Amino acid sequence: MSSNIPFTSENMDMYLKELAKKYKKLSGKGMPAEIILIGGAAILANYGFRESTYDMDALIDASSAMDDAINSVGDEFGLPNGWLNADFVKTKSYTPKLRQYSVHYKEFSRILEIRTVQAEYLVAMKMVSARQYKNDLSDIIGIVAEHQKREMPLTFDMIERAMMNLYGSWDLVTPDTIELVKSVIDRPDAGMLYETYREQEMEAKDLLIDFEQRYPKVVNENNLAAIIAQARKKKAQQSIE
Repeated sequence: MSSNIPFTSENMDMYLKELAKKYKKLSGKGMPAEIILIGGAAILANYGFRESTYDMDALIDASSAMDDAINSVGDEFGLPNGWLNADFVKTKSYTPKLRQYSVHYKEFSRILEIRTVQAEYLVAMKMVSARQYKNDLSDIIGIVAEHQKREMPLTFDMIERAMMNLYGSWDLVTPDTIELVKSVIDRPDAGMLYETYREQEMEAKDLLIDFEQRYPKVVNENNLAAIIAQARKKKAQQSIE
């Protein structure tokens, strides 16, 4: 679920800290909880190339008191219902093996452990999603570029190992996405591509919004790529005319 309030690395930690306090109070201090940050939230926790995200996707392992704690924090800070949610489990990039390969991020109030997904595992998940209208491809480029800056470069072997660990094969990834990632990894200036892909993603999102306003309930996962391609072609023709 998307929020109209941007989450940043600073306010995300603050919300999670308050969540731990609420949960500890509501659960009677006896039931520890675990939250694994996914997607944009994991990007914010690990990298600096994105300033914000509008999605707080997570895997949540806690008592039923966590739902009340999430709602309480949302009410206190004016966040929408479901500001922290597990809707991610309904997507094709979800796999229960994420728990096994997640890593510790922070602990709050000695009751809530926050874990996250890093580096090659994030890239593998983004390759499975590869949505033209989201941050998937630009996030991949951003991760690769940031590891280049840290002098801890990712290799395709590392990403392939993560893909096998999470999904067991490349079946969920398109050949075009694989070739893109290979080419980005081989570029010493991967960061130069980030803004280009981010602009393309924002354009695709705007084109989809415009299409859905004119033709409601037509877009689905099967026709989405064709709709974006056609819309881009039409926009290019109009600019020439």
